[in-house]
Amino acid sequence: MDPLTRQDTLPPPLSASPAARENAGPGGHRPGPRVSYSKFHPAGTFARLLGLITPAWQAVPGAIMLGSSTIASNIGLMATAAFLIASAALHPPAGKLMLAIVGVRFFGITRAVCRYLERYVNHSITLGILGRLRVAFYRTLEPLFPAGLPGYHSGDLLSRAVADVATLENFYLRVLNPPLVALAVAAGVFLFLASFGRTLALAWLGAFLAAGVIFPLGLTIAGRGVLRRQGEARAALNTALVDTVQGLADILAFDHGRGQQEYIATLDREYLRLQGRAAGLNGLAAALTGLAGNLALWAVLVLAIPLVNRGQIDGVYLAMLALTAAAALEAALPLPMLFPHLEGSLAAARRLFALSDARPAAGDPPSPVPRPRDFSLQVKGLRFRYGPGEPPALDGIDFTVPSGARIAIVGPSGAGKSTLVNLLLRFWDYEEGAIFLGGYDLKAYPPEELRRFIGVVAQPTHLFHTTIAENLLLARPDATREEMERAAREARLHEFIHGLPLGYDTLVGEEGLKLSGGQRQRLAIARALLKNAPILILDEATTGLDAVTEREVMDSIRHLMEGRTTLVITHRLAGLEDMDKILVLDKGRVVQQGRHAELLRQEGLYRHLWQLQQEALP
Repeated sequence: MDPLTRQDTLPPPLSASPAARENAGPGGHRPGPRVSYSKFHPAGTFARLLGLITPAWQAVPGAIMLGSSTIASNIGLMATAAFLIASAALHPPAGKLMLAIVGVRFFGITRAVCRYLERYVNHSITLGILGRLRVAFYRTLEPLFPAGLPGYHSGDLLSRAVADVATLENFYLRVLNPPLVALAVAAGVFLFLASFGRTLALAWLGAFLAAGVIFPLGLTIAGRGVLRRQGEARAALNTALVDTVQGLADILAFDHGRGQQEYIATLDREYLRLQGRAAGLNGLAAALTGLAGNLALWAVLVLAIPLVNRGQIDGVYLAMLALTAAAALEAALPLPMLFPHLEGSLAAARRLFALSDARPAAGDPPSPVPRPRDFSLQVKGLRFRYGPGEPPALDGIDFTVPSGARIAIVGPSGAGKSTLVNLLLRFWDYEEGAIFLGGYDLKAYPPEELRRFIGVVAQPTHLFHTTIAENLLLARPDATREEMERAAREARLHEFIHGLPLGYDTLVGEEGLKLSGGQRQRLAIARALLKNAPILILDEATTGLDAVTEREVMDSIRHLMEGRTTLVITHRLAGLEDMDKILVLDKGRVVQQGRHAELLRQEGLYRHLWQLQQEALP
């Protein structure tokens, strides 16, 4: 089986038994949605990674030169110091030692300066690459949400956005740069040693090739797949941790804490085991490179002694040649881990490219249409299903909403209400039929442009862990303080905010947990008011609120609906008397439509749902 075509894995459900987890696959995984990596050939992935360096290509030659100069300065320092000590042992006049003394000082200073500049330039290049990659990854995710991400866990996406991107810092620092620096240093040292004797240069080259080629190939065979499996184990662990944190209340409520803790501990042990193997490879690589350096020193020394005895080399150069051979192996230090880091970088790149190559469900039109003539909505013969072979979520929907009208869409769970919202926002694109906004097909509007016309108040209001003001400004970042406060007053939230010690600068906590349910909904309403969009979608905006809070929120919502084309998506039938029309959905079809009083007089689903809800009231 092609190693690039594999079954991607996801953590098992929290309810899975330990035995089921043990049998689920490596590391306690179960098969997830199949993700094909067959198109990511190593050569193609490598070429795409090279493209990441294109914006910084002008700095790369300078970085290689600085890396070579750093090692050359270290070699020069060792060689000059050996020559100085050997020459001083012969008690020559002090003037003959001045050049060597100056050389030691020069190489000592240049080594420090070049090392600093090399680290600065290399990390500037690397951090620039990572910065561009993180931004590009976010730009990839944004159009894919939510249609293109159903098979990914948030922990997996977090791992790709953070850990996989961080792994790619190795591509330049430990895959591209070291062999180029090593090649430049090897050429210079070989020519230097060859000027004293060809056998010395060839012996040193053999040790260098062992450290830079033979040992890396051996370590690659010994540790094949370690860094790739380490990345997969890290992703699985991140996924499990994010799922655990998000579902901690339910885990504790159902007394599943110990089982989940054991599962995370299993993933952690697997990750630590792979980390240990990677650390072992690093240690072995350092040991082998040190061995190659010592072999180079002794080989040059043994071969140079006869040349000194025959008078072909001055004896004062003997220590210099030996230490030059040993110091030059510094250029080979990163090479034994080159192939493992390359494998890890390619694996991380494939995971990132798998997302970046995904096509969004709703794309931009070839030529955008002008601004709509009005903000009426017309739906004709709309059909949609979420996947091949799945039952239709919407099956032949037809209705019209005049500009400024209010329409409610009701029905039991699974009737297709939320699907309709997703299509209106172009999170998905419909297959058959059409939706017209202001006389133009919805697909003719770029998704980003379309969403400027629509304000949404949903039941699961997401609030960021920041201030109230910044959560409000999400709707319109350029809004003034006065506009923000006016929106809060209209949502009947300003007095509450004004009574807080920090006012609008109060942190709301993660997911807005410092606020009550009603306050969160009113904040969502204030956000919609601040956006001031001509179309308003209320998707279960009062679900989960108590009767008093619901009444207060509905008062704010009625004010919000004034002058706007409004769609109210709800399964609760209270408060729909003011709607211009009510659509009743069932199994993806419109089974009834009319005003509230009219529908109650008919025998049908609406009247049945109304009676059930009235019976449920105390």
